[in-house]
Amino acid sequence: MSTNKHSEMDIQKLLAGETISNAMKAGVLVQALPYIQKYFGKVVVVKYGGNAMIDPQLKQAVMDDIVLLSLIGIKVVLVHGGGPEITDTMNRMGLESRFINGLRYTDEEAVKVVQMVLAGKTNKDLVSLLGRGGGRALGICGLDGQMIKASKLQGEQDLGFVGEIESINPKLILDILEKGYIPVVATLGCDDDGNVYNINADTAAARIASELHAENLILMTDIRGLLRDKDDESTLIPFVNISDVPALIRQGIISGGMIPKIESCVESVRRGVAKSIIIDGRIPHSILIEMMTDEGIGTMFHIHNTGE
Repeated sequence: MSTNKHSEMDIQKLLAGETISNAMKAGVLVQALPYIQKYFGKVVVVKYGGNAMIDPQLKQAVMDDIVLLSLIGIKVVLVHGGGPEITDTMNRMGLESRFINGLRYTDEEAVKVVQMVLAGKTNKDLVSLLGRGGGRALGICGLDGQMIKASKLQGEQDLGFVGEIESINPKLILDILEKGYIPVVATLGCDDDGNVYNINADTAAARIASELHAENLILMTDIRGLLRDKDDESTLIPFVNISDVPALIRQGIISGGMIPKIESCVESVRRGVAKSIIIDGRIPHSILIEMMTDEGIGTMFHIHNTGE
């Protein structure tokens, strides 16, 4: 399908709240129809985080996007972290937040707070927002139905009760989708002894997407996507073949905190997800712009022979 630049501009104007004519609105709907047909009945996993999780207007825009996608027949799974709320709660409880090389150290007291905040307040706040927007959502965490089996993360640094995923059982999520609900997943895991672990939300979203054979994995971040020059947003790289990722890391184009995010994208594609996309959650309705236009908005990771 050829790119219709004018229609895509109309979609972005409409999503931005600009006034457009009724004829233009009709044109937007017509332009979106092929995408609705493409994604109808398919699973899309959205990892929700960054500034879009803090700013109230951005948060509402994300929830509206997800409700809309659900109402037009797309099976959306929302996976979330909650770092800022965890830090805020620990501070109010008089507990110190410790970080090692940018990663949260989670001791026995901290993991109790993580469980309380992620599976409790954060998760249920999102369920409530989706319901307010007309969606039907159900909040769960990786402990439910032993959905995420995990073990202590092994590495150079001891991060306490931070876990790595051993396996994902997608049955609970599939059951929720089958009943017409939007699963909202907090990323906690447990081992056979009942120990609870904090799981990186990007990693969990990628593994969940793989197990669900999702059409898309969308990671929301606070940057435009992968930039050739990290200080110049005009250098956005819109498409990356996953075979090119090692070279981009060697060149320093992929570095720092982007490495684990992009490794999650690569792993999900290798495990069968059609495409993984990093998008800028600071842009209102970025999910719809990515999914309902030819141009998209972020960086897509894919295998070249898929024809993307």
